[in-house]
Amino acid sequence: MNEKNIIVGLDVGTTKVCTIVGLQHPNQELEIIGIGTHPSYGLKKGSVVNIDKTVRSIQASLEEARLMAGVNIVGATIGIAGSHIYSFNSSGVVAIKGKEITQDDVDRVLEAARAVVIPSDRDILHVIPQEFRVDNTTGIKNPIGMCGVRLEAHVHIVTGSIPLIQNLVKCVEQTGIEAEHITLQPLASSEAVLSYEEKELGVVLVDIGGGTTDIAVWKDGSLIHSQIIPIGGNHFTNDLAVALKIPHNEAERIKINHGSVLAEQLNQSAHITVQGLSGTKPCEVQLSVVAEVLGARAEELFDVVRYMVEEKKLHDQIAGGFVLTGGGALIKGLPELGEYILMRSCKIGYPIPFGGMTNIMQNPKYSTVLGLLIEASKRKPYTPTQNQSSNNHRVMFNSKDKDSNHSNTDLIGKLSESLKSVFKEIF
Repeated sequence: MNEKNIIVGLDVGTTKVCTIVGLQHPNQELEIIGIGTHPSYGLKKGSVVNIDKTVRSIQASLEEARLMAGVNIVGATIGIAGSHIYSFNSSGVVAIKGKEITQDDVDRVLEAARAVVIPSDRDILHVIPQEFRVDNTTGIKNPIGMCGVRLEAHVHIVTGSIPLIQNLVKCVEQTGIEAEHITLQPLASSEAVLSYEEKELGVVLVDIGGGTTDIAVWKDGSLIHSQIIPIGGNHFTNDLAVALKIPHNEAERIKINHGSVLAEQLNQSAHITVQGLSGTKPCEVQLSVVAEVLGARAEELFDVVRYMVEEKKLHDQIAGGFVLTGGGALIKGLPELGEYILMRSCKIGYPIPFGGMTNIMQNPKYSTVLGLLIEASKRKPYTPTQNQSSNNHRVMFNSKDKDSNHSNTDLIGKLSESLKSVFKEIF
């Protein structure tokens, strides 16, 4: 096994750290060979608040994945979220130098689109092309080879707080591996969950994590809006713990095993036994009470999502409705409540299966880390072993990456016209 073809996705979340190891095959197929999960103790709302605890959680997850895969892990693609993430749309225009549009023209127009003023404590994570326009022709995805005199690019720019990004990278690198790329988590989740047709039709991905809910809005195959909402699964659990006066672990157990957001769907006389705080006796609680507590928080979350759609005037662009994913999406009744509040179809999004994926991993809580692995595979070509002819195994990127024909350039070579286009090396 050539370890140069080993690809790793690392999701450092608020409730869990998950590592997935993949093997890149000569035909560009990706096979999962290892997975490791460990509770996360050092993050709050997606941001690092305790470096030592975060490092230990990452180390435990990496070790479990390394033992299962039987390979050495030297680098990984890291997911990032948190309320410090801010995204916006921008555009740039350049004159076309020659008779036809070349990669150099595309690079220049993307550089013009990213030439925006941002605070000194923020840096650009992604510049994602939405569409190109050549003269008066709109809706172009790949303008290379077309003729014209004026090239315009409309892009989606994702920025993050430099200190918070550095804290996450520091925690990862203290475990002895390199943070090869940093990817916004809802982008990764979209790659794992959404189909090409859904992205074209118009859909809102709602990734309900432990500390945050990550939003990605797609239309005509392009990302048109992304946002991080500081409400997640932990808020549902904390509400239960406070309302029922029970420990956090007991509240989490009740949420997972008995939780629902629709009280009217439950047997109103059904009870469960809950363990109270230390030194107190167990007590009986009606399931309808649990549903009322969880339902109030779910309504708040969907109200925030609805307000976002109305504020950005996206309602007419999301014919495909809403897709809920992430571990928090598994609470019973969420899709039904979402359809009622959002007035659009709402469903649970499961990761699309690929090589080596087990039934255990085909779970919404693994959407982000599986997407990170897919994104890492796009950036990394297959590397043949020394006894293989390089003529038989040409280095190629995934065909969805429109900029693969200049993969040997330096920073600009990391431009990709698909989901994660221009990635700026921060460290």
